Amino acid sequence: MSEKDRDKESDEMALFHAAMRDVAPLPASDKVISSGSKIPPIPRKARYQEQAASADALSDHIAVEIEAGDEWSYVRPGMSHQTLRRLRRGHWGIQDNLDLHGFTRDEARQELSVFLDDCVHKNFRCVRVIHGKGLTSKNRAPVLKARVGNWLMQRTDVLAFCQARPEDGGGGAILVLLKSI
Repeated sequence: MSEKDRDKESDEMALFHAAMRDVAPLPASDKVISSGSKIPPIPRKARYQEQAASADALSDHIAVEIEAGDEWSYVRPGMSHQTLRRLRRGHWGIQDNLDLHGFTRDEARQELSVFLDDCVHKNFRCVRVIHGKGLTSKNRAPVLKARVGNWLMQRTDVLAFCQARPEDGGGGAILVLLKSI
């Protein structure tokens, strides 16, 4: 490199440093910026019917009763309630969906188990489970809502869950925070 080139480079660096003298780095943010594209829910009934039934370890006993329309949530004992607050506010982006519309109770339990196993294997942190609002069921009450919540509480890889925000399904869906591997 010639002396003229070195002088020019030195002048450019001096100009750059002078221009950046008053610049301060932005503070770190714990916010997730959504790309705006929504992940459409895909019913997985066909996939369920093609799979061989595996042993189902989730109990169908309802440990916690909820009234129709009630918003409910769960955070694993020992976890901070800040985790639940962050989940409610959309801190983690939804990485996959499970739509349980059209499933029987037994099919829904099996499909939820397969879905969560797959999500944990893929190291997903936040997923949405659409259980429905029960608008077409007897008494217009959600059939799967309490069952899904109780099944989720039985899984050690579920850290927290809460009702989805209105734009993510509201009372007909649950956001689930999974343990990272």
